Amino acid sequence: MQTALLEELLAERAITRLIHQFIRLNDAGDYDALAALFTPDGRFARPTTPDQPIIGRAAILASFKARPPRLTRHLAANIEIDLLADGQSAQARSQIILFTSPVAGGPVSLLVGGFDDELVRQGEDWLFRSRQGSLLMKGSLQDAP
Repeated sequence: MQTALLEELLAERAITRLIHQFIRLNDAGDYDALAALFTPDGRFARPTTPDQPIIGRAAILASFKARPPRLTRHLAANIEIDLLADGQSAQARSQIILFTSPVAGGPVSLLVGGFDDELVRQGEDWLFRSRQGSLLMKGSLQDAP
């Protein structure tokens, strides 16, 4: 029983790390490494366009590279992970806050949303099979008077 619990904890830690890697790589603009976090046939739907999934690692990479330059900082919270009985797949949910500005010191836009993820284990690594975004709120931050 101890071994099963340890395996579950290690899998949850690896998946949490994968979600954080996605955020770090996205904010850093390292889209090649970000796309590699998906299975070759992975599916990604941005929170701002949840009904327009991008399918395939190459298409995901192309979509990120096509975006205009901007400064972003993503924060992930309330990560919940459910390992499936096969031990090789999982589902995760997380809430995301995104701060965006076209330039340093410029106006800041705010988005609040989330992701529903399907993940698979490939060897020692976990990869996204699907990241389905959703948007809850959007607005801008104004400087205090």
